[in-house]
Amino acid sequence: MRKTILFCLALSLVAVGAEAKEKKQKKSKKNKVEVVEKVMTNDVDSMSYALGLNVGNDFAKNLKSIPGGKSNFDLVIKGFTTAMKGDSALMSAEQAMEYFNNYIQAAQGKETESKKNAGEKFLAENMNAEGVNVTPSGLQYKVLVPAEGKKPQAQDTVKVHYTGTLLDGTKFDSSVDRGEPIEFPLNQVIKGWTEGVQLMSVGSKYQFFIPYNLGYGEQGAGGVIPPFATLIFEVELLNIKPFKEPENFLKDIKPLKSK
Repeated sequence: MRKTILFCLALSLVAVGAEAKEKKQKKSKKNKVEVVEKVMTNDVDSMSYALGLNVGNDFAKNLKSIPGGKSNFDLVIKGFTTAMKGDSALMSAEQAMEYFNNYIQAAQGKETESKKNAGEKFLAENMNAEGVNVTPSGLQYKVLVPAEGKKPQAQDTVKVHYTGTLLDGTKFDSSVDRGEPIEFPLNQVIKGWTEGVQLMSVGSKYQFFIPYNLGYGEQGAGGVIPPFATLIFEVELLNIKPFKEPENFLKDIKPLKSK
């Protein structure tokens, strides 16, 4: 726990320094100098209060990220104060760290299981919704805008517009919002995309409901997509570039005859 507190303190100091440097650079550009007055009777007291505020702000954010979102704020302060003063504690530093890690691991497991169950329940109900089709792999899709024509193969490069959301409606990515479509080889993305986009023709728009095993799996991705996440994508296929085998420049070279 002591290591955790020191780590948070170090991060806070780095953040304070970086922010102060950035503000100083901005002010120097404007040729303005702002004098920050001390709020206590001396500089050390003012610095100490400022440090406490910065550490407290960061700590408050960290508390919100604890799995389950629950903590006893008063006991957090009590434990922090006890450690800072070196008073007799109810746990040793080793016990505190072990208990904290075990709690986080168990809470994450419950949270993950809950999300996994929510995804499975959603897919079980959604497969019976009007217009929803299900492939043998478990991929679900709905045709929003139909189109006729050639469909891409797995090795082809496709150009698409898309928006991706979680079950709770959280939008984690969107080329539509960026105003720029994306182009990629179809066999270099998640399985749900590789399979689903091959069902489409240029000009069509589909909605895909992708189980976690066809998405980012048990690990999730980038801190934005949680483990076992069921994903919903709206995809518009704009163009197909057929795959071309690389030319073999050696095919016309005849082997040298041995003497």
